[in-house]
Amino acid sequence: MSIEFTDYVQCLDENDHEHREALESAYHEAQRVMSPRGLQNYLEGMRAMCSMGRGQDLVLTYVQEMPGVAKEVGEDVLPDIVESMMKLASHTSGSVITMILSTMPLAASRLGDAEVLRGYLRLLHQLAGKAPRGLRPMMENMDELLSKLTLGGLRRWALWGAQAHARDLDGQMAYFGLKTESAKAVLQKERRGTLFVDSQRKLNFYLRALWGRAFFMRPTAGDYETRQGLRPFIEDFQIHVPDAFDPFRGIDGIDLYRAAAAHAAAHMVYTLQPVSAEELSQAQMRFIELFEDARVEYLAYREFPGLRKLWLRFFTAEPGADDDYAPPHEMMRLMLGVTRAIMDPDYRHTEPLINSVADAFRARLEADPNDPRLAWMAGIDFYNRVTAIAPIPGVRVLSDWPIPYRDDNRYFWNFSENLFVSKGIDYLPASQGTVRRNVSVMEMVNEIDSELQDGSPQEVWVLNTELFPYEDMGISYNEMEGVEPVSDPYHYAEWDYQVQLARPDWATVMERRQGRGDPEIMDAILDKHKPIASRIRHLIDALQPQGIVRRRGYEEGEELDLDAAVRAMIDIRRGVMPDPRINIRITRHVRDLSIVVLMDLSESTNEKVGGLQEGEPGYDEQPSVLDLTREATGLLAWAIDSIGDNFAVHGFASDGRHDVQYFRFKDFEQRYDDDAKSRMAAMTGGLSTRMGAALRHAGWHLTQQSAQKRMVLLITDGEPADIDERDPQYLRHDAKKAVEDLAMQGIYTYCLTLDPNADRYVARIFGENNYAIVDHVERLPERLPNVFAALTA
Repeated sequence: MSIEFTDYVQCLDENDHEHREALESAYHEAQRVMSPRGLQNYLEGMRAMCSMGRGQDLVLTYVQEMPGVAKEVGEDVLPDIVESMMKLASHTSGSVITMILSTMPLAASRLGDAEVLRGYLRLLHQLAGKAPRGLRPMMENMDELLSKLTLGGLRRWALWGAQAHARDLDGQMAYFGLKTESAKAVLQKERRGTLFVDSQRKLNFYLRALWGRAFFMRPTAGDYETRQGLRPFIEDFQIHVPDAFDPFRGIDGIDLYRAAAAHAAAHMVYTLQPVSAEELSQAQMRFIELFEDARVEYLAYREFPGLRKLWLRFFTAEPGADDDYAPPHEMMRLMLGVTRAIMDPDYRHTEPLINSVADAFRARLEADPNDPRLAWMAGIDFYNRVTAIAPIPGVRVLSDWPIPYRDDNRYFWNFSENLFVSKGIDYLPASQGTVRRNVSVMEMVNEIDSELQDGSPQEVWVLNTELFPYEDMGISYNEMEGVEPVSDPYHYAEWDYQVQLARPDWATVMERRQGRGDPEIMDAILDKHKPIASRIRHLIDALQPQGIVRRRGYEEGEELDLDAAVRAMIDIRRGVMPDPRINIRITRHVRDLSIVVLMDLSESTNEKVGGLQEGEPGYDEQPSVLDLTREATGLLAWAIDSIGDNFAVHGFASDGRHDVQYFRFKDFEQRYDDDAKSRMAAMTGGLSTRMGAALRHAGWHLTQQSAQKRMVLLITDGEPADIDERDPQYLRHDAKKAVEDLAMQGIYTYCLTLDPNADRYVARIFGENNYAIVDHVERLPERLPNVFAALTA
């Protein structure tokens, strides 16, 4: 158990070993799912639970259940849970608080959002003051309640019982224990049609199937007072939808979710520029929103025609006798009519103005649907013309849109930037970002005095040969003025374990070059490790292919064994059953292997290996992890080259998902000569470790090889991490998914890790038998060739 964890656990009996083991196990789980800041809040909450003095069970329950809550809705909600429990301590017993904490992961799973869970905590505090006797039976039935009710429904059900049994304590316990008819009746009344938590996974796949990218959706619990709840909205590039939808005029809740999600996603994809609301009234803004909704929907169903049918159902459905929506205002009826007429060319409204406005707008859509002022002009024009037919009602009436799938358009007015364009996630291939053009010598010479370096060049000029300005200078223009060549960007998906979907084109890999060093450094490695090199020589002899081998004694084969055939004929003449094994089978021993040795070149590889601390004599002479990696890779490259296997030596580091740097020190078609050795000699470490993207790119290089056996041998000194990811589990799960994807392509992945604490994550990423841990880094040059021999024998 860590020191900081022990410091926080001060309320347990020192001899209570069983509880301490349970606490330690829960703490390890918390370390797995929480960031350092979240872990600190978790420990502070543990101290708060101890200070309440309500027994060890309360502390143990908190420690065991909170990692599950953090996994479901995020770690930021933990301080709110602790604060809420401290408030409840003055209203109820410790055993009830323990029960509340034990059901908290269930509540987090069913409610599905941190903000909704905070609303649940406020409800518990409210009930503790109004119906404290009902909390215990309510917790006992929380599984059934949350499987049928949203937070708004649970609130109305609980507050009804608290008010009805305010002075009847036994009645409180019976009601909240679901033992009375009134409790069951109110529960049935508040039960909603389709819950978001039951449909979220389907909706994620639905949007992914349409636009090929991930959209993030969150539930909202705005139906505290009304059954209609909040309208969908977009905020912080996330789609917020009500936590439940009732059927709408015969349309199922799941279809309502599909329509709402697709409409909001269309806004995020097709709204590319902001629209000014300057000098506009609220009523005019509602009219502009009407046409902007029609515009993005037009772009969506032009690409996916089935969406027109889905959305049009909401305008053609007839209201029933129990319809929740009141008859629309005359102006609202006209607005609904023009929306339907735009969507359905065959529909004709009784009012000619509606038909003319719809026809004109549809014609402009077909001409240029991406015009940023299209909705603004159409909305103002319709507003000015429709006032001659019907009066403009109040803003409250205009805002009460009777079609539940459409969002409130705050994204349209509070526009910041389009996520898919600003982050480079759009339909255009990445290669269109920078154009490479081969030019002649004269073009290059005429432009040589212009600005050659640009952080994001639109065009890169390529000269097939080096251009030397003066022979006596000995260096080319590219070395003097040019920039280090960078490859076209490679985009790879990343796996988001929280939504169980891949984020398309999320990580960008750029192939770069590191400098050159002295190739004699690599040759000197063999002299430095002569005993190891001698043992490797024996491995080479054992692994080298033996050519053609003939084996006798087969019934079927490529050649006839004359001696065996003669013996068989003699046996036949003697009347004895002959031996049918008279053939020779020819076996060709050929090693058909392609391997990428992939090195982690993150900043941590610069750490020194040895017991000396910085400032002590001899500290600078100690080798770094990178030095040992270079030596081990040099020995392995020499061994593989001697065997004759096809291999490449690559490395990687990352500076966020937009800049995963990939270094090719030796390629498959390249000989292991001074050029490759000079690049390996100059390798440097820096930045972070985005392992999944690097593995996918190494796998892409292997797919270009025709070998029967393909393999990635990864050398790393730590777990996946990067500067733009706080969740330690995100990149681990992505690396695991990358390994699985490579396996599906027939590429075997093996990890040699230098992290002595890698047991807690490396097996989950690479599999039980697909890794080795080098506890003593100094032994890496010895271990790596042995690992290769064992894997490829």
